[in-house]
Amino acid sequence: MLCQVSGIGCPAKHDSFRERSAGPAPRVPSPAVLAFTMIELMVVVAIMGVILAAGIPSLYRMMQKEGMRKVTSEVVEVCGKARAQAILRGTPVDIMFYPLEHRLVISGASASSPQSAEDILDEKPVVTPGAGQSALIPEDFSIEMLDINLSEYRESEWARVRFYPNGMSDEMTLVLRSPKEEYKKITLEVTTGLASVDDLVR
Repeated sequence: MLCQVSGIGCPAKHDSFRERSAGPAPRVPSPAVLAFTMIELMVVVAIMGVILAAGIPSLYRMMQKEGMRKVTSEVVEVCGKARAQAILRGTPVDIMFYPLEHRLVISGASASSPQSAEDILDEKPVVTPGAGQSALIPEDFSIEMLDINLSEYRESEWARVRFYPNGMSDEMTLVLRSPKEEYKKITLEVTTGLASVDDLVR
């Protein structure tokens, strides 16, 4: 009677309770399913390896800048540094171009403009140590154009591009030609002082 009322001491009742609480038995994957999963994993790893192998040369070229890409990148970096310094300092900052020497350097600008080329050449540029403060254009590159504020300075001893604290700059167009006959045009947007690089087809 006790077994019928409460189920205590009744083996049949306990067995049915255990079956309900345990739920269905977990399924063990068959060896065929495991093998198929391993094949899929190996295929994915192989595809990733092929993609990585194909991308290594491009990645290397991006990290190791050479030729025209390196030169234009350095010139743009110098322009960006000069613009940033002018904004942070609150005073104009110049980039001094020396076209005949194929180099450019950031120098602090004074309130009044120099009166002659000798004044600038004799004045030692105020250069802050660090990358992006100067750039050297290789000798085998040619400067096809250096136009600043609508004046040509390609054959001049020096030329100046000024950046202002409000983010503006002088107008500049620099055209370079590489030994491989690649032409690149670097321009400064007057209202923003930002440099851009464009390809030229000759």
